[in-house]
Amino acid sequence: MRKLHIIVASTRPGRLGPSVARWVQTEAAVHGGFTEIEFVDLAEVNLPFMNEPHHPRLGQYTHQHTRDWSAKVAEADAFVFVMPEYNYGYNAELKNAIDYLYSEWHYKPVGMVSYGGVSAGTRAVQMIKQVVTTLKMTPVVEAVSIPFVQQFLDDDKCLVPNEVMKSSVKAMLDELARFTDALRPLREPATP
Repeated sequence: MRKLHIIVASTRPGRLGPSVARWVQTEAAVHGGFTEIEFVDLAEVNLPFMNEPHHPRLGQYTHQHTRDWSAKVAEADAFVFVMPEYNYGYNAELKNAIDYLYSEWHYKPVGMVSYGGVSAGTRAVQMIKQVVTTLKMTPVVEAVSIPFVQQFLDDDKCLVPNEVMKSSVKAMLDELARFTDALRPLREPATP
């Protein structure tokens, strides 16, 4: 059993993240490496700016929204972050969602699907790798980078991928499945 969460990072009106994430979700279903695939939209999760009084490593959450977010992240075996690039970095909502928790992220692989202009979100991906590795996550090398993302959307705002995107998402999902299995023993309680 492998459960994948596809997290839509952007929350702004008119965003393109859901279109990109729905394509990733479809590809993941066809891929077959994950028994469960869940679409997690940070706009719907709607976390306020970090408002927990205790450090996340303690797991002493005082707000229901944090307990709900903790349960959602804890149930996943792997993640795909579908993320835009804002001013050479990743967006604040994604950082906030990550920072709410600590051990729930440990020893889980993460794939990056980024989009933007000429850089295709690659600068944002480079920045977030420092954060996720601090939380003992493993970012897979294989990624999907979509430059000038608007050109890949049809009139209904559905993503129409090219061959490079299709082969990239398959390679990323292959590695996510492999790393999910490899990291699973590390998530088991330590034996004395």
